[in-house]
Amino acid sequence: MFELLRRSLNLSNTCFPLEEITHQLPDEVAPESVGVSSAQRDKVWRSVEHLYKTGTQPSITVCIRKKNKIILNRSIGHAYGNGPKDSATTPKSLASADMPMCLYSASKAVTAILMHKLAEQGAVNLLDPVSFYLPEFRQKGKGAITLHHILSHRGGIPGLPKDLPLETIYDEEHIWKLLCESKPITVDGTKLAYHAITGGFVFQRIVQKVLGISIQEYLDQHIRQPMGMEHFTFGLPEGQRNHVASNYATAPNAPFPLSRLIKRALGASFSEAATLSNNPRWMDTCLPAANLYATAEEVTRFYQMLLNNGEWNGKQILQPETVIRATQVYGRFSLDRTMLIPMRYSAGLMLGGDPIGMWGLNTKDAYGHIGLINKMCWADPNREMSTAILTSGLALVSHHVPYLMKLMHEVNKL
Repeated sequence: MFELLRRSLNLSNTCFPLEEITHQLPDEVAPESVGVSSAQRDKVWRSVEHLYKTGTQPSITVCIRKKNKIILNRSIGHAYGNGPKDSATTPKSLASADMPMCLYSASKAVTAILMHKLAEQGAVNLLDPVSFYLPEFRQKGKGAITLHHILSHRGGIPGLPKDLPLETIYDEEHIWKLLCESKPITVDGTKLAYHAITGGFVFQRIVQKVLGISIQEYLDQHIRQPMGMEHFTFGLPEGQRNHVASNYATAPNAPFPLSRLIKRALGASFSEAATLSNNPRWMDTCLPAANLYATAEEVTRFYQMLLNNGEWNGKQILQPETVIRATQVYGRFSLDRTMLIPMRYSAGLMLGGDPIGMWGLNTKDAYGHIGLINKMCWADPNREMSTAILTSGLALVSHHVPYLMKLMHEVNKL
């Protein structure tokens, strides 16, 4: 009876002793060393366990840095083999806290910082029109759309053409041709509409044009290598795929009209997104808006660098002024015409709010990015904390939402 109910609700099997499916890395410090009690930290982990028990997240990895010290770095669940449609006999692999996961749209934060780095070096001016560097983009009246407009989701090109085959994203030249020929919804930056994947193609092209190298090489030179990242790449090299977390569409399908909203925002349903991202071709490809792979610890390392005014282990990755420009608010709380909810952005990051915002209660100065709804990556300078909650389940409207919100609430109490 339980198995029938689980399958009908499209959930993973959670009937495992939690201690047997939990992995903790040895880099956690005593939370008391940063003014947090062990009881507070344990309460956060219990919230992770409760989220796991919803069956919507086959694996979860969480890393939290407080005052630049790791106070939690753990995983729970299975990297693969325990999806909603898997059986008891399906080969399974336990998740580990140091396994890479696809960040989906949380990749955009990293790509945005790369563009700010490019501006810091004088290679571009973010207030310049895209067409200043790529003249072919000016078609259909897009000559005034700036790099800054696209970073802040006001560039007027929020989506690709409807009914475009998903495999088209692998054809960079064809995608670029479509973007150049597209008619914008605005050209003056007045309309906020989340750019789910289009901005990444623009920025990828910009780096290639002004530097003559790929955005992957640029990431490697200025963030990945200087910060000692093992993963942190767009796509994932074949030799690192043996323990990557698989993604699963979980919970019942979103009802209409939410299903149409998801399709419009992402260009794919959750089921299609999961299938696409588990394909080796996805991992072979560089998609700057969608397929950065990293561990939870690497994500918090990146955000800690921003909290440190661009410094990491004695290396100045970004100038302090660049961090300020990347994280300062641009515009007011506005209705996002893609996601149909009020949003607050900087030039590349999702911002919190007071009394409540994207990152919870009293998070006006917090910044970060979500990835396919359930991956939460952010930094909060007021709390001196960077957090990564990475999940492998793709679910929107489900019973797990209160548990995810509760987890973020407990994190913010640290």
